[in-house]
Amino acid sequence: MQVKLARYFIYSAGLLLAITGGAKLISGFGAARSLQEPDPIFSISFQLLFWIVGGIELIIGVVCLLSKWNVLQAGLIALMATNFLVYRLGILWAGYQMPCKCLGNLTGALHIPRQTADTAMKIILAYLLIGSYATLFWLWRQKRKTPPLTPPEETSISAS
Repeated sequence: MQVKLARYFIYSAGLLLAITGGAKLISGFGAARSLQEPDPIFSISFQLLFWIVGGIELIIGVVCLLSKWNVLQAGLIALMATNFLVYRLGILWAGYQMPCKCLGNLTGALHIPRQTADTAMKIILAYLLIGSYATLFWLWRQKRKTPPLTPPEETSISAS
């Protein structure tokens, strides 16, 4: 049963990352003036940041949906979610008060209040963090339960 739960998490996380990555890429191609503003952490335009992060999210999403390597998938999700957490802590520390522009201008096009999108992205971040680290822990435990492969006994040829 736990294998199905791990696979469900990986597929759902992959789908979420593909959707949010696609949203960032689409937003990055917009013409909004805010895309040219510098990001408070990296000091590059939000447009460039959306292209970079959106592309990475999309790639990880595709890996999660198509690959069969559970440890790689869960590890990439954990790495991305940890980076998102560190980024959010960084913008808090820098005193940035605006809601995260995680989905760019797509929220405006879909008539979703920026604060609602920010809250949704926090929930998704928690899901990705908890789920990925729980999956990695479970996979690690499963590997420890599996008896190590021992080499077959060597047959010695006795001299007669």
